[in-house]
Amino acid sequence: MTKRTPIILFGASGRMGQEILKLAPARHEVEIVAALVRPGARLIGEPVWPASAEALVYASALEPELRAQVLIDFSNAASFDAALALAVDRELAFVSGTTGLSEAQRDSLEQAALRIPVLWSANFSIGVALLRRMAADAARVLGEEFDVEIIEAHHRHKRDAPSGTALTLGRAIAEARGRTIEEVGVFARHGHMDERARGEIGFATVRGGDIVGDHTILFAGEGERLEFTHRASTRAVFARGALVAARWMAGRSAGRYTLDQAVEAV
Repeated sequence: MTKRTPIILFGASGRMGQEILKLAPARHEVEIVAALVRPGARLIGEPVWPASAEALVYASALEPELRAQVLIDFSNAASFDAALALAVDRELAFVSGTTGLSEAQRDSLEQAALRIPVLWSANFSIGVALLRRMAADAARVLGEEFDVEIIEAHHRHKRDAPSGTALTLGRAIAEARGRTIEEVGVFARHGHMDERARGEIGFATVRGGDIVGDHTILFAGEGERLEFTHRASTRAVFARGALVAARWMAGRSAGRYTLDQAVEAV
């Protein structure tokens, strides 16, 4: 029988945390051994699966003797530092989908990777991983003769914009052209503007309703357009990807890893 990978879930009360808790019981290769929420949260002490015989309850701190291999973080930028520090302190593999990170927090990921295995992704959908590859290939072939626009849409509660996924896609396209997103990214247009500069990558953000996550990459050339679109209709696709990544990360040596690596190994 395959040994189950023990996982700590940080940000268990959030949308993604709840999706992971829905899926985990049916995945026999993983086991959620702690469901962490912020101190003072009303869920503390409540059962994670009320209808199950499992005794796991929501908590704001770990028991000292608790053993795990991976920490999955789906919290927010304000809680991210605590999640990463906990993973480093307990020497756990760190799998995070928290977006809206600052440059300092990105730097902290690099520092943590010297001590523990780290996998951060703005999007854990396998379809989005493929979209990123396809977009980079298209950017290399089409070059800067084609203008690029990235349009993303999410629910009304999402706070960071553009989405972390849109930025990841933009970075992949820019790098495929030998540029950086800091050089070519355009994040706002309003009023009278100059003509579009060659090589720009534009971003458009939509927020409304309960949209889970839509991303479209538009390559617009003279006389033709090429579009790549990914639409997520349920957060379960991200939860599945995160659990696949967590299982793959268990037991890895310190360093930075990618979702592509985890997906290709499955």
